[in-house]
Amino acid sequence: MSVQAVAKGIRMSPRKVAVVADLVRGRTVADALTILEHTPRRSALPVRKVIESAKANADHNHGFKPDTMRITSISVTPGPSIKRGRPAARGRYLPYLKRSAHIHVVVDGDKREVKKPTKVADKETKK
Repeated sequence: MSVQAVAKGIRMSPRKVAVVADLVRGRTVADALTILEHTPRRSALPVRKVIESAKANADHNHGFKPDTMRITSISVTPGPSIKRGRPAARGRYLPYLKRSAHIHVVVDGDKREVKKPTKVADKETKK
C-alpha cells in the first residue's frame, strides 16, 4: 500500500520544479529531505514540504515506519497559467504566461506492528 500527498497551484514553472523533483526520485525520504535542504533552488522548498506531508500521512494515518519510507514516484504536472502581458512599441501587446505546477508524491514503506491489548490492560480500562 502506498500513501500520497499533493500540492496544487505552486506558483513556479513546472520545468523548474521538475529539475528538483528529479534529484530525489526513487530515494528514501530521509535522503530526499537532506538533499532538498541543501539544494539552492527556490523550488526545493515546496517539493520538501510535499515530501514531509506524504511522510506525515504515512506515519500518522497509515502506521508506516518512518525510517523505511521510500519515494516510489514524484511527478510535476502543469497547473493553470495566468495570462498577462506588457505594452510594447507601436501600440502592441506582448503576452506572457505566469505558470503554476502541481506536485504529486507517492511514498511506500513497511507497516508498523499493531500492538494487541493484553487482558490486564482491558481490565484496567473497564474500571
